[in-house]
Amino acid sequence: MTVTGVSKFERFFRAAASLDVDRNDLKRYGDFVDAKLYDLLVVGQASAKANGRDTVEPWDLPITKGLQESIHRFRRLDEEVELKPILEQLAAHPPLDRTPTQEAEERYPEIIGGLSVALAETFKILYPDVKNPQTSHWEAVTAVFDRLL
Repeated sequence: MTVTGVSKFERFFRAAASLDVDRNDLKRYGDFVDAKLYDLLVVGQASAKANGRDTVEPWDLPITKGLQESIHRFRRLDEEVELKPILEQLAAHPPLDRTPTQEAEERYPEIIGGLSVALAETFKILYPDVKNPQTSHWEAVTAVFDRLL
């Protein structure tokens, strides 16, 4: 990731939850985003299959009310941070049995943005005094998402 990209992520996490992240955190963040986007796509693929379609549509993705609200908060934050172009690069996914439509794929950056806001806010809920998350914090927060998504 470029220096500009790193600084945008740092600004994003500061704006979203007053967190100071470093390069190790960005690696963990990338792993988190990859895993959660894949999880959403697997469920979306199952929905498409159950409905007899060969493609995954946006409405197949299991976007909960809470994630949708996080997506809205991401849109507001992104106006000042301009992270969406970088998130487009993170939106790659492995091949699936059902191909996502272009409309579904176009939603990935904002879905990742919503996941990112929810991630940052979860750090603050679980660890209100933490400024620089450590490995144990990341493990606990990602365990919460693993059970919910």
